[in-house]
Amino acid sequence: MLYFANPLLRNLIIRSQFESIKRKQCLQYLKTLRTLQYDGFKTVYFGETYIPESLVTGEDVGDGYAMRSPTWCIVHAGGSQGWVPWKYRLFLRDELWVKQEDGLFFEFCDVVKKCYGKCVIVVKEKRQQDERSPEDHQEYKAQPRAPPIVNLTSSWCCPEVAKSCGHELLFLPFPYNYLNPLDSAWSSLKWFIINNRKEFRLQSIDSIYSYQYVLFSDLISKGIERISPGKWKTIINKVRRWENYYLGKFS
Repeated sequence: MLYFANPLLRNLIIRSQFESIKRKQCLQYLKTLRTLQYDGFKTVYFGETYIPESLVTGEDVGDGYAMRSPTWCIVHAGGSQGWVPWKYRLFLRDELWVKQEDGLFFEFCDVVKKCYGKCVIVVKEKRQQDERSPEDHQEYKAQPRAPPIVNLTSSWCCPEVAKSCGHELLFLPFPYNYLNPLDSAWSSLKWFIINNRKEFRLQSIDSIYSYQYVLFSDLISKGIERISPGKWKTIINKVRRWENYYLGKFS
C-alpha cells in the first residue's frame, strides 16, 4: 500500500481517482444514451422539483422566526418534443411518505408508450447514492451500472417497470445533473412564479380579518405552459452540445 507523507498530496490523488471514475460513468451513460437513440428510442427526462410555499406567497422567511412553510413537489417529464402529454402530479412533500403513489411510474411509462412508442427514460441519480468518501471509491470500479431502483420523493423508478412497457430506464450520474434539461425547465418555472404570483392572488376583507388566497394550481399550470416547445428545443440543444463535448473529451 502506498504511503503519502503529505496528507494534501494523498487527498489530491484520491480526488483525482474519484473524478476519473465519475468521468467514466458519464461516458458510459452518454454512449448508452446515444446507442438507444440510434436504435429508435425517443429520449424522455422524468423528474421532480420542490416549490416552497414561501416562493408562491412571497413571504420572507429569512429572519428565522417565521413558521417553516410547507414544500410542494411537482413531478413531470419532458423531451425534445416539449412536455410529455401526461398530467403532472403535485404533492405536499410532508405527506409524501404516507401517500406515495406506487403505481405512478407505471402510469407514466404506459402514457409515454402510447404517445411516443419506445423511449429511453432518463432519471437523475440521487445524491445519497454517491455520498461515499473519496477513500471508499479507491476500490470502486466504474462500470455500466444502474441502481436496481431509484426512489424519487414521489415514486419508485424501476427498470423492470420501464421494460414492461418497452422502454429503457437510464440513470444520469449525479455530478452531471446539468445534462438533464429538466433542471432548466424547473428554473424557468420558478422564475415565472416569482414574477407573476401577484396576478394569481385574491384578497378578501371582512369586518375583522383580511384574507389572502393564491390560485396555486393555476399558477403552476400557467408556468408550465409558458415553457413552450421552442424553449424546450433550446434547452435540449444546449444539453446536446455538452454531451458532444464530453463524448469528445472523455473518449
